[in-house]
Amino acid sequence: MFNVLVFSKTAGFRHSSIEAGVAAIQELGAAHNFAVTASEDASLFTDAGLAPFAVIIFLNTTGDILNAAQQGTMERFIQNGGGFVGIHSATDTEYDWAWYGQLVGSYFDGHPAIQPAEINVVTTDHLATLGLPNPWLRTDEWYNFAPTPSGVTVLLTVDESTYSGGTMGNPHPIAWYHEFDGGRSFYTGLGHTEASYSEPHFHQHLLGGIWYAAGINVSPVSYLPFVQK
Repeated sequence: MFNVLVFSKTAGFRHSSIEAGVAAIQELGAAHNFAVTASEDASLFTDAGLAPFAVIIFLNTTGDILNAAQQGTMERFIQNGGGFVGIHSATDTEYDWAWYGQLVGSYFDGHPAIQPAEINVVTTDHLATLGLPNPWLRTDEWYNFAPTPSGVTVLLTVDESTYSGGTMGNPHPIAWYHEFDGGRSFYTGLGHTEASYSEPHFHQHLLGGIWYAAGINVSPVSYLPFVQK
């Protein structure tokens, strides 16, 4: 058992899918033995406030959501071995906080209209990709990023030849992970739409990312019953 904080404060665009995202993560926690606290209260970001948690999830956050003291608390949380999960507009967050940009891996740089596209699984042995179809055809809002993520291991790319409005060229990273500053970070650009949070494959993608961020060594064998549901 471990504890996860789902933080969904917004200071810019607010996604209508936040409530569906919170509910989906709560369902994952109930099914897979981790506790979920959902909040938009930045005053939780003290050393004592974050102490119960193994993972902080930024779920469709936007804009400047933490003050300088709260930023320092989050930096210490990661430096002490904590985990971070960023979902979709977590990259549209805290543009003036350089450390955060390195933690999440890049920043949002525009998107075309919501449309179907083909995702390629490029790292097949990670918990966040086990059991995913390859290629994976799904509909979402496909972010462009700047700069191109570096120092990360890319999990998924979105094929720009299968949709309109990509500006990065192929390969176009859309999900990745890395160890950073003493902790672990997982990011997925998926998750704009409310429908995303009822997709079994997206659920398993998120679950694997949460497990990775928590430092839980879940073997593929123990993971398979979930994948096969």
